[in-house]
Amino acid sequence: MRRPAILICCIALVACSTDDHEELREWMAAVALDAKAKIPPLPVVEAYEAVPYDVGNLLDPFKPAKMAPDEKKGGGGFKPDLDRPKEPLELYPLESLKYVGVMTRQKVSYAIVQVDGTLHQIKIGNYMGQNFGVVVDVSESEITLRELIQDSAGDWVERTSTLLLQEKGAK
Repeated sequence: MRRPAILICCIALVACSTDDHEELREWMAAVALDAKAKIPPLPVVEAYEAVPYDVGNLLDPFKPAKMAPDEKKGGGGFKPDLDRPKEPLELYPLESLKYVGVMTRQKVSYAIVQVDGTLHQIKIGNYMGQNFGVVVDVSESEITLRELIQDSAGDWVERTSTLLLQEKGAK
């Protein structure tokens, strides 16, 4: 059983070693003569020009005094009143408050604000939100607040925010 297998392998090797591949070699030689490499030319290298760097009159960026904020007097003139008692709606961020309606009583507009299923009446001068926001205007479509927030330097700055009337069925 082994002998016929070895005999078949030997015949196959002899058949593959014949010179019938001469046509293939001629074709490869002809194609190799026509093939030319398409190499783009090298880019022109410009001469390096050194730029002088003078640090004699610059401040050291790693000095501790440079990293500390500049001390400013007054902080822009705005400061929240930290001694006044907090109102109930100052415990909630503005994003959790829903403006659901407005009513007018004796020429004063009261906004109806809902938070955690409870309704609150708000008028101009009331505080709401966690950024010392005071109500400056109540209209039929929105409540306008003036908030005091600290900037990166620690100064108090004013920011105007609005709370829009929620449509019926919107959550």
